[in-house]
Amino acid sequence: MTTLLVTNSDSLAHHMPRGHPEQVGRYEAIMAALSASDFDTLIRHDAPEATLDDILLAHPESHFAAIRDAIPDVGSVALDADTHVTPGSWVAALRGVGGNLAAVDQVLAGTVTNAFVATRPPGHHAETTTPMGFCLFGNIALAAKHAMERHGLTRVAIVDFDVHHGNGTQDLLWSEDRCLFISSHQMPLYPGSGAAHETGASHNVLNIPLAPDSGSAQMRRAYEQQVFPALDNFRPELILVSAGFDAHTADPLANLNWTTEDFAWVTGQLCDLAQTHCDGRLVSTLEGGYDLPALAESVAAHVKVLMERS
Repeated sequence: MTTLLVTNSDSLAHHMPRGHPEQVGRYEAIMAALSASDFDTLIRHDAPEATLDDILLAHPESHFAAIRDAIPDVGSVALDADTHVTPGSWVAALRGVGGNLAAVDQVLAGTVTNAFVATRPPGHHAETTTPMGFCLFGNIALAAKHAMERHGLTRVAIVDFDVHHGNGTQDLLWSEDRCLFISSHQMPLYPGSGAAHETGASHNVLNIPLAPDSGSAQMRRAYEQQVFPALDNFRPELILVSAGFDAHTADPLANLNWTTEDFAWVTGQLCDLAQTHCDGRLVSTLEGGYDLPALAESVAAHVKVLMERS
């Protein structure tokens, strides 16, 4: 078995204003890192476009239409202070969703053990009817709904280690008792949600706020004492990962001060849990990470571990 890399060249057509952290260069840096010979054995697929029916797994049609209708013919439109769309954003966003669904299909079919979906815009801040935090559609939540509604899974786990709380994923899956959503994140920090008392309608949400400058040791304790036991108790049939790399010590938007080795460690632990509970089935998708060298290095470390465990 092996690891699937899903790419989305339309990520290059989704432009942000000059100086915006969620820039085209993020995708370019990742693709450059994954072009090294260490990654020659990756299976590489282009992301297909999602359909309206795919988006309707978690969002109402009004949200689909609002994003579509906001796309300009030229220039840029601000959906909020942080979230912008340009002429190439629509196809980029649809392929981001489609790439995640296709990765789930491949992993559940057994043609690959695990997958990494390299896509932008990211998704974990997009709420049911609100694009925000650079995100238009809830990529990882849609992947979970796809696995449950179309593949019949009854226990899907999502682990979000982005430095920001995955408020959109939480909103989309708040009442979904077939899905366990776990988010570790810096607090206080944007978007301001993710307190420990936010536990979902069916106690299906586990939020783990981490203090600024808490660093590697506290992160590893939190995962060993809370995240991994919760996954063991849930016994997932599939693990999905919102892989944001903005907790890195070099990242300009936060200060949890994780290292590249921390991302490799947590990836290995999640792969081991996937092996224990679901034959290694794991799909990871890119969220944040805004220092380009740190992002490239961290993604490379993450994907190397996926490959080693496949």
